[in-house]
Amino acid sequence: MSELNARPFLKWAGGKSQLLEQFTKYYPKNLFGGKIKKYIEPFLGGGAVFFYLQSQYNFEEIILNDINEELVLTYYVVQNNVKELIEQLEILENKYLEGDMVKKEEIFYEQRELFNIEKKILNYNLFSSEWIGHAARMIFLNKTCFNGLYRQNKKGEFNVPFGKRKKVTVCDKDNLIAANSALKKVKLLIGDFENVSEYIDENSFLYIDPPYRPLTQTSSFTDYSKIPFDDESQKRLAKWTRNVIDEKGAYFMLSNSDPKNVDEFDNFFEELYKGFNITRVKATRSINSKGTGRGEINELLIYNYDILNL
Repeated sequence: MSELNARPFLKWAGGKSQLLEQFTKYYPKNLFGGKIKKYIEPFLGGGAVFFYLQSQYNFEEIILNDINEELVLTYYVVQNNVKELIEQLEILENKYLEGDMVKKEEIFYEQRELFNIEKKILNYNLFSSEWIGHAARMIFLNKTCFNGLYRQNKKGEFNVPFGKRKKVTVCDKDNLIAANSALKKVKLLIGDFENVSEYIDENSFLYIDPPYRPLTQTSSFTDYSKIPFDDESQKRLAKWTRNVIDEKGAYFMLSNSDPKNVDEFDNFFEELYKGFNITRVKATRSINSKGTGRGEINELLIYNYDILNL
């Protein structure tokens, strides 16, 4: 158990920080008894659930995976080169804060262009010192772009515009150091969610947080990777939870949008996950592209085990 309570160092679409308290009722009871030795996340994102559980339980093994190369690379740098990362972030932060809004915007687009150039030439399978600068740019852009989004176009380029923020903490030194401690013994993987299949056994708990199925056409946001996550992907994921995770005797908890927020007759997930437990939790989300529809809505939790505290 870590004495440092690390928090997500990146903002990610659909982040789970606001739901952590509600989630505590829905974890498998064997987690509380120390019988679960391995924790796995196939869709890492901001990592709110990982950071919370890592601070509460002594897992013998942790595997974190995501298809977004820049995301996993940034975690790798926080894990292995946090001192050098902090140094570069402090330089970017000071440069940004010293300028007026025109200068801030100029710096943002300069860093975004460099980031996209680096994306085309970096080797993600072989560590290079260039990773540190790229990770620093990733965090800088995440903190200074519009609404803290990460979005890619079809070419795989980061294309979120400038956020016009006067004051921003680019370098949260204490949290990065805490995150470094939390990540010490973690195995990081880049790839599709099925990438973690070989690590799953009966002593594993998986938290699965895929790109959500859009509630409406205008709320669609599944392009944090250049590979879309559509209904066919949702069906493939459901089949994998049944034929791999459940078949191996592992425990899983999966989050997704609740279609019944907009259509009471939409049974998409009830049909996909028939036979598993399905419950609803409250979340504050934006339900359209402009963010003006932000409010409390239901989200689904789907799991294959008995829980302790209901």
